[in-house]
Amino acid sequence: MKTYHLHGTPNLKWWQTAVFYQIYPRSFQDSTGDGIGDLQGIINRLDYLVDLGVNAIWISPIFPSPMADFGYDVADYCDIHPMFGDLATFDRLLAEAHARSLKIILDFVPNHSSNQHPWFLESRTSRDNAKRDWYIWRDAKPDGSPPNNWISMFGGPAWTWDATTGQYYLHSFLPEQPDLNWRNPDVVDAMHNALRFWLQRGVDGFRVDAILCLIKHDSFQDNPPVEPGTYWEAWGHILEPRYTVNQPEMFEHVRLMRRVFDEFADRVHIGETSTEDVTGLLPYYGRPLDGYDIPFNFKLLHANWHAATVRQIIEDYYDILPAGGWPNFVFGNHDIHRFATRYGYQNHRSVAMLLLTLWGIPTLYYGDELGLEDVFIPLAQRVDPWGIKMPEADFGRDPERTPMQWDSSPNAGFTSGQPWLPVANDYQQRNVASQLADAHSTLNFYKTLIQLRRSRPALHNGAFTFVDGLGDDLLAYRREADGQRLLVCLNFGDQARTIDLSHLTSRAATLLSTHFTQQSGTTFMLQPHESILLQLG
Repeated sequence: MKTYHLHGTPNLKWWQTAVFYQIYPRSFQDSTGDGIGDLQGIINRLDYLVDLGVNAIWISPIFPSPMADFGYDVADYCDIHPMFGDLATFDRLLAEAHARSLKIILDFVPNHSSNQHPWFLESRTSRDNAKRDWYIWRDAKPDGSPPNNWISMFGGPAWTWDATTGQYYLHSFLPEQPDLNWRNPDVVDAMHNALRFWLQRGVDGFRVDAILCLIKHDSFQDNPPVEPGTYWEAWGHILEPRYTVNQPEMFEHVRLMRRVFDEFADRVHIGETSTEDVTGLLPYYGRPLDGYDIPFNFKLLHANWHAATVRQIIEDYYDILPAGGWPNFVFGNHDIHRFATRYGYQNHRSVAMLLLTLWGIPTLYYGDELGLEDVFIPLAQRVDPWGIKMPEADFGRDPERTPMQWDSSPNAGFTSGQPWLPVANDYQQRNVASQLADAHSTLNFYKTLIQLRRSRPALHNGAFTFVDGLGDDLLAYRREADGQRLLVCLNFGDQARTIDLSHLTSRAATLLSTHFTQQSGTTFMLQPHESILLQLG
């Protein structure tokens, strides 16, 4: 069998062995009683994150915003929205996190600003305004209709008419999110300086949002109808975004951003990507490695939970990694339903076992460590602009953004006021306090697994080899480094399975099981949906 990452890598950068933890700040901890999470709330919970064992906190947007898309419509790239705090509070968060050896990663939203950003307000005053070309304006067709057939990612035309200047402006998302013109060097300079503002403050890196939309084809041709059975049809598109996403010039801007990061020591450049297959990640890494340090790999996030499917995705990814490139894996975030719901609650610990024992950087989403599931939000209570437009049967993104469940007190200890989204009905049973007190809880499973990952080089920098022949519905692989020999085995099936390891070792012992069973020897019984991490003799 092929072994990946044969000898490990010396002198690793901090992010190569880190466990990242995404916080959706509105939902993590409210310190003021207004029902919305804030920066002081995150400060108040830093010791929890240290105890959990994560290394880096990625915080979704906290910049001034009208909140048409909950912070992804930025009105000032160099300040903090008052609902979250202020720059002094942010500096205190940074200092408190660094004092605990935690890194802070912010979200950067380069494709578009808010329509309330001073740049756009200037741009729309007249056609000859100095900032007119900071955004993408076009004349109507002779019949007054939009310049072409481009569609917003949130549905409807990607063009909105501006009566003041008699032109349409482009927005890849909401009309309140006009696209910046990255073909204008003044825009590039301004956005790079926004990155520098935070990097100079001591921020440890950025996750860059929606980079695929950054550059549009300068011909402004109509996009063609989507082909049946293609990637974009699966995402619900009726047009193939041939002229609106993944233009070649976009990758040059990834490299130019990287140069800004390289002006500072020990910073990490992370990108949200969208590719039809894993080979599409290659240009995001750059050649040589001058693009993203971590181009988010979402292939497992969208996979069916089947052993053969998951294995093929992992193999394909490892096979195409550029020399020196570091893999990463994601199973959840603020834009997709929680994996405990998608894959079934019976599999949620196995997802964690896979994510935290593969060769590569794992990113957790707040509440994963409690096994949180989606919370159904009735249409009348939805706030996500995407979800509000959906039929009743669809849910938008609110279900995965509900408040963190800290204890059994009212509103799960998240707020003393009215939470901005409903708290899950099960919060009195499923919360941090109750799970800390239960040795066999999901939270304690995560804590143990993360500690094993951090303490054993085989798990964060060891060789990786798939193991065949153990049985159907099973996925198994070895991790080895510095004399440590570990084996991970996941049972994807509904039946118990016995595995014989006598061809691999004279004796093995359980380090951790999703079911907290303890076994030793060369023959092991895996219960349905059980996963185990073994020490091989």
